[in-house]
Amino acid sequence: MNDPAPATPNPPPPQGREPYPEPQVEGAQEAEGGREPVKGGQEPASPVSAPGSVPVQEPEPPSGPGAGLEGDPTAWPPDEAFEAVDLDDRGWTRRNLEAILLVADEPVPAGVLAEIVGSRLSEVEELLVDLAGEYARDGRGFVLRAIAGGWRLYAHPGARTAVEAFLKAGQQSRLTRAALETLAVIAYRQPVTRFQVAAVRGVNVDGVFRTLASRGLIHEVGTDPGPGQATLYGTTPAFLEQLGLNDLDQLPPIKDYLPEGVELLDLEEQP
Repeated sequence: MNDPAPATPNPPPPQGREPYPEPQVEGAQEAEGGREPVKGGQEPASPVSAPGSVPVQEPEPPSGPGAGLEGDPTAWPPDEAFEAVDLDDRGWTRRNLEAILLVADEPVPAGVLAEIVGSRLSEVEELLVDLAGEYARDGRGFVLRAIAGGWRLYAHPGARTAVEAFLKAGQQSRLTRAALETLAVIAYRQPVTRFQVAAVRGVNVDGVFRTLASRGLIHEVGTDPGPGQATLYGTTPAFLEQLGLNDLDQLPPIKDYLPEGVELLDLEEQP
């Protein structure tokens, strides 16, 4: 058996030339005690990616009060986002008008709005017209209308099918405790205004009233003869049907359900 051929050593350098240098990497060299600067005192070059590879760039961190929160409904918006908005006088007035109209459940006269936001009536009327036109042009889900001597937000007529489906779906769910308490006050004190119910419960009841009305459990029964002529509400036949009653006289005595130390007369004397 023939012996394996010995490994071929590196060929000697040609005569008259320097030995082959060790391979060098352009840039700084790692050495004991730290990095050696490149000749000339310049900083070492950045490492070069391998051929065919795509250099990866680290994304710049977002900045600003609302940065990095898109797509995360639990984080948006933080309080800083509201405070960072810079508005002029017209912008503040516009924002306040929208906020009032959002919570109003009946038309609000322009004069009342002007008094609340502290602006001239002509300016408020101009802003209201601008808002109504903007909502219509943008195809928003709500519209602003001048009706019954005032202004109020309404659901867009084109969204009627979706709104009806939502309301019907909500009728299948149970009433909250707040809704049941409000319904009880209306049932025992009707006809009654929202303000009177709020005085008994000690909280705002506008949203609960809308829920009860959408369920067909309460409805408007007239207007209060006093100042402001507030709307009076009472229960509907559907309310009696849900409880299995023929009339309101069959409601159980309320005194059996009052907290200890509270008299029925105290509730009846509240505004």
